[in-house]
Amino acid sequence: MDGSIKDLSAYRLEKAKEDLKTAKDNLSDKHFRAAVNRAYYAIFHALRAVTALDQFDSGKHSGIIAYINMHYVKTGIFDRDFSKAVDQSFRLREKADYDDFAVITEEDAIAQIAKSESVVSKVEIYLSSL
Repeated sequence: MDGSIKDLSAYRLEKAKEDLKTAKDNLSDKHFRAAVNRAYYAIFHALRAVTALDQFDSGKHSGIIAYINMHYVKTGIFDRDFSKAVDQSFRLREKADYDDFAVITEEDAIAQIAKSESVVSKVEIYLSSL
């Protein structure tokens, strides 16, 4: 495998971890919308760490998610709970970012961060096994 592809994957995983830390900081500061956003982006960058190894990318979040579901969830590399966490996180982030009157609670942010921690951890374990 090309070293630059591995470097890209590692960079994206580090970006995911940084976003997860930022989400936790936002939660501590009671910025729940921002926490939900950063927790989702931690997931998104973790997924892109995986797709980098396949030399796949997409201009749309839904494209990355669909690719992961097709090539990694349906094949059993990641379980259905993984896919469910990604989908729920994507939907909550969209609600937080785009719905004018959406109320994002502390509980929402805590749950989003927990999903993000799970997904990022599973991706990190998968990548370290390669």
